[in-house]
Amino acid sequence: MDSTNALDTVYYIKLPEGFPLSKNAMHIDPEIPLPVQKKDKDASGTFNMEELTQEQILAGLLTVLAYDPHNKNLQYYRTVLKDARPDIKKELSETAILKAKNEDYDLAEEIFRALRGFDPDDSAIVLNTALFLDQRAESYRRSGLHEDADACDAEAEAYYKEVMAADPPVPDGFFNAGFFYLKQHQFGPAEDCFETYLALTCDISDNEMGKNGIYKKERAQEILNQIKNDNLDNEQFKKAFQLISSGQEEKGIEAIREFIESNPDVWNAWFMLGWGLRRLERWDDARKAFLKALELGGSKQADTYNELSICYMELKNFKEARKCLDNALSLDPENTKIISNLGYLSLKEGKISEAQKYFETVLEYDPADKIAKTELEKLEL
Repeated sequence: MDSTNALDTVYYIKLPEGFPLSKNAMHIDPEIPLPVQKKDKDASGTFNMEELTQEQILAGLLTVLAYDPHNKNLQYYRTVLKDARPDIKKELSETAILKAKNEDYDLAEEIFRALRGFDPDDSAIVLNTALFLDQRAESYRRSGLHEDADACDAEAEAYYKEVMAADPPVPDGFFNAGFFYLKQHQFGPAEDCFETYLALTCDISDNEMGKNGIYKKERAQEILNQIKNDNLDNEQFKKAFQLISSGQEEKGIEAIREFIESNPDVWNAWFMLGWGLRRLERWDDARKAFLKALELGGSKQADTYNELSICYMELKNFKEARKCLDNALSLDPENTKIISNLGYLSLKEGKISEAQKYFETVLEYDPADKIAKTELEKLEL
């Protein structure tokens, strides 16, 4: 929501004497006006003090905390809100995470903004904001909204960097940022994050870390070993990825082939080669590269099967395409990109009702998916 529009929904009032804002005792300064959220039914410029509710005041406070970071009374509003609802931060955090999980992204974003306004020094809130934006970027990318995804990635990275700069250090910030960079094939920064995570947790006993903490340490070490053993932080590998992702596929393919000459057993490199060839619509060459990636270890990744399925579809080998998509879906059952491709495969096979069901399933997971909406509209014509 635009900050100007959000603040337009707020009145500032002075509380009438004895107004029961909270059962908790607190000091209300009668000279400082409190923000009040308008009711939907309120006409412009109208306000009925007799209908004022606690919820309107609490909502107004949260709106100001979210969208007016330079308000001179912010600290006072934080105090009022904390006195009125001592567990407000926990309640809002749980709600925001749930909304993000359910892909109600706009509401989740508003709540995270309010949380940062309520306690800007809480590193856990900053980290949860980064994770939320990271998740939202993935959703946008699955829906084909690449510019929106890139914008979310940029915001997420800024919040990851903020939490990694926190004092005292936040180990989980580095752990999660490592995966963020890993997804973007930025293996150098990912390596730095995982190494820092292990350094920050090396003196913590297994009992203190707990089962989940032990898993994280083992996973971080496993990824570091893979990056180093497969030479993924190699400049040539990074160059190839940057070239292909920026639309310079021919140069990127040349760069990754040079890397493969020295590192023939790295499945990621063969995957990248297939990716570049697929973008150039060299379907059979791409198919061979993806098959090599599967042979070398890429069979644990849904993306490898998904990319290979596209090649088989274009080569009219629908039987193999379906096998690949079934394998991909078994590895990542809620991936809407894979479900959409099952819809496209069904269309190519002439199974219209089946295709429709796949695209409807995509919209159940992600109601904002433009690709699925477009295909369903075509089928309804």
